[in-house]
Amino acid sequence: MDRSYQLIIIGGGPAGLTAGLYCARSRLNTLLIESGVIDGQITNAEQVDNYPGFPQGISGIRLGQLIHEQATSYGLETLLAEVTSLIPSQKHNLVSTSEGDFVAEVVIIASGSRFRKLEVPGEDEFIGRGVSYCATCDGHLFKGRAVAVIGGGDAAITEALYLSKFASKVLVIHRRDQLRANRILQEKARASPKIEFIWDTIVTKIDGDGAVKQVKLKKIKDATISILQVEGVFIAIGLEPNTGYLQRALLLDKEGHIITSEVMETGIPGILAAGDVRHNSARQAITAAGDGATAALSAERFLSSL
Repeated sequence: MDRSYQLIIIGGGPAGLTAGLYCARSRLNTLLIESGVIDGQITNAEQVDNYPGFPQGISGIRLGQLIHEQATSYGLETLLAEVTSLIPSQKHNLVSTSEGDFVAEVVIIASGSRFRKLEVPGEDEFIGRGVSYCATCDGHLFKGRAVAVIGGGDAAITEALYLSKFASKVLVIHRRDQLRANRILQEKARASPKIEFIWDTIVTKIDGDGAVKQVKLKKIKDATISILQVEGVFIAIGLEPNTGYLQRALLLDKEGHIITSEVMETGIPGILAAGDVRHNSARQAITAAGDGATAALSAERFLSSL
């Protein structure tokens, strides 16, 4: 594999793959680096109903596969590796990875986000033994069992609806007294006989014996403590940007998202960002793809100016 490219893309979700598609079609020597599953977090979505061109909806896995196939059909190179650092330079930007160092005249950062942790005792201990961040990945393991979903946004309610196909009961635990999820999801969840809501409550501990057996709950208003018997805990409290490897190389907001212009420029010539990793991203597959296309066009303009 070459070590020098015109363009390197960090991240293989809709933003990165779309950027790769545009760059490969423009015959730019491009490498896409992804640390996990190429196609990104969209593969966790059981059904995507709001991506244009699919009136009957499409599974997240299939949509990701199609974008991947289209991008690589034009010659986009891909590498499975973890990016450990990015050092910008006026001539060659250095991208260090678990598979060695690479240099590129332009880098598009599309490394997306990861699931935010609850940070309570027992969470790490029981990952894979009752604690999960992906209902479509693990929901089938809880057929006929009671499970908890922690969160109140779109992701949490989507998880709860999916789990209701398998679980005997789905208890949605939310720290507020009303959901933040969109109205359609709320209506579906409230109509489900399997879904119940526990309001104004936080989880303070996850416990079990080899596998999850219960969670410890605390009421926000009066600090009342209770124990809830469940065999699965699905955590859906948001996402955090994957920008730890940047090591202050770029300007970030207080949550770690990359601040960009409307054309995905970061303020450092030759470094662009797209998708969920970007400040004020809508965190939708379609907007991530749009970001990727914009970043690729900006990259092409930059390379033409050199």
